[in-house]
Amino acid sequence: MRRRRAAVYLTAAVAVGIAAGCSTPHYVPRGATYYVSPHGDDRADGTSAGKAWRTLARADKAALHPGDRLLLQGGARFAGTVTIGARDAGDARRPVTVGSYGGGRATIAATGTPGVSVHDTAGVEIRDLTLSGPGARSTGEAGVNLYADKAGAGAEKHVTVTGVDISGFRVGMAMGSAAAGTGFRDVTVRDADLHGNRDAGLLTYGPAFDVHHPAYAHENLLLEDVRAYDNAGDPTASHRHTGNGIVLGGVRHATVRDSTAHDNGDQSARHAPAGPVGMWAYDSTRVLIEHSSSYRNHTGADVDGSGFGLDSNTSHSVVQYNVSYQNDGSGYYVYSHPANGAHADNTIRDNVSADDARKLPQHGALTVYGSRVHDLRIYQNTVTMSHSPGGDGTVVLLRPGNSGISLRNNILVSDGDPLVTADRVLTPAQVVFQGNQYHAASGHWTVRWGGHRYTDLAAWRDGTGQERVNGKPSGTSAAPCLKGGALPAPATPGDVGLFTPRCAQDGLDLTALFGIDPGTVDVLGHKVPTPPVIGAVQP
Repeated sequence: MRRRRAAVYLTAAVAVGIAAGCSTPHYVPRGATYYVSPHGDDRADGTSAGKAWRTLARADKAALHPGDRLLLQGGARFAGTVTIGARDAGDARRPVTVGSYGGGRATIAATGTPGVSVHDTAGVEIRDLTLSGPGARSTGEAGVNLYADKAGAGAEKHVTVTGVDISGFRVGMAMGSAAAGTGFRDVTVRDADLHGNRDAGLLTYGPAFDVHHPAYAHENLLLEDVRAYDNAGDPTASHRHTGNGIVLGGVRHATVRDSTAHDNGDQSARHAPAGPVGMWAYDSTRVLIEHSSSYRNHTGADVDGSGFGLDSNTSHSVVQYNVSYQNDGSGYYVYSHPANGAHADNTIRDNVSADDARKLPQHGALTVYGSRVHDLRIYQNTVTMSHSPGGDGTVVLLRPGNSGISLRNNILVSDGDPLVTADRVLTPAQVVFQGNQYHAASGHWTVRWGGHRYTDLAAWRDGTGQERVNGKPSGTSAAPCLKGGALPAPATPGDVGLFTPRCAQDGLDLTALFGIDPGTVDVLGHKVPTPPVIGAVQP
């Protein structure tokens, strides 16, 4: 197992536009509205539905000043692209709008260009459009491409993308920057279907991370109700990863909420050095991924194919209230490639993982590995893993080189595979288990700890010092009696209730003992008592 930097560099579209006219600081002109219809005339002025332009090529010649709207006839199909360049838009208070009018969405059919390109500007809203590329293997462009490379520029403020369907591109939506601090700020993507693309549904990226001078290209990103699926990957891309759902790179303050990533990556390259993941972050800080699902994601190689991930140089980030199931790789992983200490202060809590690691069971359903991951808290999760068709596996996999890792109040259930596997003996200062519930639904109860094999909780506790709090024994091997059976098999993300423990066990008081906030509600919105019941679902 290894990992990587994730940047996918897309060609920035050439900015098109005419310089805006002058105005006084006291007078704000009302924005104009321009219309495009297949029944229009490019010789018209475009200022009404009855005087619409006919082509996007004509529309692209117009300067789009703050407050202007460019509207395409709903239900119609237009060849070409919409470009918004450095001389267009730019006002967060009076954004330029690109969208549809009349009934339904208009379709932009792009060939060798993005569907909509925003270059070195912002103050833009893109809504109610279908963007169709020539086919995922036929283009190197993104459906919506936001890119900033203007030297000395500050962050471009305010972009929203809502009500879109994007397919047939290299990336559904991409947001990139050539230098830290020159990217985009205050970006919202909501109600978006990103599918049938090659490398990713959604991707953000920036310049290489500098651990001595941490800086981030983009800031304040909100993704809500984003659906990234069937982004298959590139079977010829043996030098990079492809087939991701949602990738956040080079971002400070990002939230992913109520979103899904599923059935991605099934055509990614067999010999790729890194595989695809449903949702993950790298080179970023203060990322929150919550109330989302990632399932049936795949990998063509012997790496990745995971549900959720916090990758290299990610800090101060939280993954909570999510569900992951039937992924080829881990349900949740934490990894850092460089041993620079930048991967720090992260939390994975209140999540469910069911039958992950279907192809790569040896990687574990919940995995921590890499170099110098530290101050990681993993608590109140429920992880169940039936025996995989891929062979022998483990519920939790730990690799050396990390410190300050804690796993508390988690339900861990296997079908006879090891509940925990540590490649080497790890001290409690490196990794500590406290207050967890370990159950073998069939077969033997097993923990592999370095070269040792423990067959019951008491032996593991006595042999390693794990599962003790202030010198007293903690943890249990009692069956949780989950509502959906010993090893529930969710069919949809809404099946989280199957993981309700009917034989509930009180967990540790995380606040009193460790100063950890368990939250006020669980993954289903149930109130969390004090102390909380072990696992992600409170009965």
